Amino acid sequence: MKLDNPGFEPSEIEKVSAEIAKTKHRFVTIPSEDNNEEYQHFRFIGKYEGEDVVYDAVIYTLRLHHASEVYEIAEHKAAQKFPNFKPIKFQEDENGDLNTLDDVEEEIGLYIAEVIDDLEEDEAVKVQEHVDMDSGCEYGVGLDIGLNIDEVTPELIDKFIKDFNEDNLDLDDTLYSFQSNEEEIDFDD
Repeated sequence: MKLDNPGFEPSEIEKVSAEIAKTKHRFVTIPSEDNNEEYQHFRFIGKYEGEDVVYDAVIYTLRLHHASEVYEIAEHKAAQKFPNFKPIKFQEDENGDLNTLDDVEEEIGLYIAEVIDDLEEDEAVKVQEHVDMDSGCEYGVGLDIGLNIDEVTPELIDKFIKDFNEDNLDLDDTLYSFQSNEEEIDFDD
């Protein structure tokens, strides 16, 4: 048992098990404004080194993972090109409209968009299905799960947990690259 980690304590495991029992699923969703159809934060009970533990997991689509990796590289390149680089933080005015970017922020934003386009066109960034485990986190055992799926659903999470707990995961080791879906952009605003 890990000291000072409540996810390993029997009372916490019982508490999470009771929460799970109230659902129709093998997990409880952790409320987060990041949760959406491509990303979910959840907890479930499983075994770690032969002992029961709470797994604190995030699962996301490979498309989202790819977009995140591409953006991170583009931001890094922008930081190298612009000496006073700061990540762009979009802010809303009192009406909920986005404030206008200053000239430097706009130039940085255009540069980042150009780098993203180049990276995607060249398929320079590849991702693959993965399950990364972190036994040193503050709560239970962390899992970072990227799967080649279109959407994260409760049924998919249940299947993942079943396969994970039965040591029956079959991850695809194919490397994937994605293009931004420009159809999602709404120019009518």
